[in-house]
Amino acid sequence: MSKKKHNEDVEKELAQEVENETVLEEIVDDEIDELAELQAKLDEMENKYLKAHAEMQNNQRRANEERQTILKYRSQDLARKILPSLDNLERALAVEGLTDDVKKGLEMTQESLLNALKEEGVVEVSTEGEFDPNFHMSVQTAPADDEHPADTIAQVLQKGYQLHERNLRPAMVVVYQ
Repeated sequence: MSKKKHNEDVEKELAQEVENETVLEEIVDDEIDELAELQAKLDEMENKYLKAHAEMQNNQRRANEERQTILKYRSQDLARKILPSLDNLERALAVEGLTDDVKKGLEMTQESLLNALKEEGVVEVSTEGEFDPNFHMSVQTAPADDEHPADTIAQVLQKGYQLHERNLRPAMVVVYQ
């Protein structure tokens, strides 16, 4: 009986070990499933983080570019307000009969305004050569001939100005047609 008892005990132990192994396999499978879920959540969170980080960098870049543009064109409104005064100075200098002192004072004022505008990036639009509707406004036409081909500028009635590459005011011109 002792052998039978011993066999029964061994069988019980084996059955218990098999049952324990099955339980352990189920636990391991559950843990693996849970680990896979956690890894998927981690991957999802990492993707969300990377997208948010990229979006934040893009927003910073856009804000920086916008700030640079604002700085670049900050004097645009002031320049537009000063241009009529510059035109008036030019007209005053064209008047006949000015004393030398008055003329010198007007020239100094004009030069001072032009230098201040130039420091801010304001430059005069070129009126040499062909008419360009991007920079010139045709207000009159003159007949073209052999010396003056069509679509060239005949006369400048009012100077045009740009701030960096942006037009502040087109030059008003007479164009040969």
